[in-house]
Amino acid sequence: MKPFMAAFGGVALLAGVLVAAPNVASASTSGAVQPGGLATVGGTADQALITAMQRDLHLSATQATARLRTDRAARATEVALRARLGASYGGAWLDSAGALVVGTTSTTKTALIRSMGAKADLVTRSEAELTAVRRKLDRKAGTAVAGVHSWYVDPATNTVVVQADSVAKAKQFGTAAGVSGAVLRTLTSTRAPRPLADVRGGDQYSRPVTGGAVLCSIGFSVNGGFVTAGHCGAAGNPTNGFNGAAQGTFQASSFPGNDYAWVAVNSGWTPQPWVNNYSGGNVTVAGSQEAGIGASVCRSGRTTGWRCGVIQAKNVTVNYSNGPVYGLTQSNACAEGGDSGGSWMAGNQAQGVTSGGSGNCSTGGTMFFQPVNEILSTYGLGLVTTGGGGAATPIIGYGGKCIDVPNSNPADGTQLQMYDCNGTAAQSWTFAADGTVRAFGKCMDVAWGSRDNGAIIQIVGCSGNPAQQFVLSGAGDLVNPQSNKCVDVGGWNTSNGAKLVQWECTGGANQKWRRG
Repeated sequence: MKPFMAAFGGVALLAGVLVAAPNVASASTSGAVQPGGLATVGGTADQALITAMQRDLHLSATQATARLRTDRAARATEVALRARLGASYGGAWLDSAGALVVGTTSTTKTALIRSMGAKADLVTRSEAELTAVRRKLDRKAGTAVAGVHSWYVDPATNTVVVQADSVAKAKQFGTAAGVSGAVLRTLTSTRAPRPLADVRGGDQYSRPVTGGAVLCSIGFSVNGGFVTAGHCGAAGNPTNGFNGAAQGTFQASSFPGNDYAWVAVNSGWTPQPWVNNYSGGNVTVAGSQEAGIGASVCRSGRTTGWRCGVIQAKNVTVNYSNGPVYGLTQSNACAEGGDSGGSWMAGNQAQGVTSGGSGNCSTGGTMFFQPVNEILSTYGLGLVTTGGGGAATPIIGYGGKCIDVPNSNPADGTQLQMYDCNGTAAQSWTFAADGTVRAFGKCMDVAWGSRDNGAIIQIVGCSGNPAQQFVLSGAGDLVNPQSNKCVDVGGWNTSNGAKLVQWECTGGANQKWRRG
């Protein structure tokens, strides 16, 4: 069996390679195995906007609707006045009461402004003058003093605002640009702006190499980064995101034998529980419950987008030219170069990351993915899901009872139980950013890291062990990815004191959970 694409030592498999040098070419793709405007207020778009305004501006629905109407009317008036005031126009803004204020340098124009329903403000500098000052600063952007973060025209104060670590640095920057005096106003802040982006399954990332870059796809977001294919990079390799910005660094990688790796991202990137569906939206990731043979499965990758098929086999050993990889899952969902590392989903459940295969998306083929739960277990990672995060809440399950720390005593090794919900600290659980579920500062845990049915669910000190990783899926399963088993109320017992164990996920009511 041969790799789909031989590049940089023949370890590219399904990694796409963008090469600057013209003498580097890819191998033949044979059949061998290869590793606008809003509607009127009240329309559908407006309703979503009004809901967001209620949430973020702390307004009632009535207030948000009124604010939206006022904003639109103000915009129409502003455009008209800008044209009529000409060179005397000094900018426009809404005051704290939501009224439109329009600045002018002409005392004879204030009546015109008021006649059109706006407040008039007599200002020293026109908008054109302030814009000219801003442009002077723009010309010095490449040599700006360290600690100068941003600058803009502020019509309400009739100045150009410079945001910087200190007033001294702002003045130094202004002097270098030939700007000084009252026209400049400084806002001090030590928080430097930075580009932000989301980590999303199926999106492209790249690993720089001499003469170009190896292109691969993100698998799934984990706390602090993402998982992907091992053949896409080695520990210590840097990565760039889909936008070309510095993204992160490979922390660990295994290939051949396995085909998985994980990348820790920098603070400019936020891991999200999403996979790109390449139709303008996302598929949300609720958990990592493994699907069975014959189940439908879809994959996402930067080259061929969103493709679907069925699971054909599990625990497949694939003999790549670089060496064998064990424990892969086989599917007929197609993939091509650059899709390596990308996401495989069954419904809203994460399944694995693309390894390799044969054929392509024109003629069809056979593809293989590395199961995601093995990756999470190996590296002790927590999958970012729609069920995680937030404040401490009860976890409510069978019989309407809550997961409880007996007698509010979190001694290491205490088996968790079910008890009438009472709002105490013994029933207050936090889904932490590291994938653990915590109460009293300790972690829910599968005793001894067991993968066996009947292993007790206990509370112990947090250690980073995979036995302390739990995912609350959209289906209500509370799953330990290491064992791929569910938290279960033993014996279907509805009494207070019923003990929690780990058991094969059955979909039964004694394995269904929700946050209170």
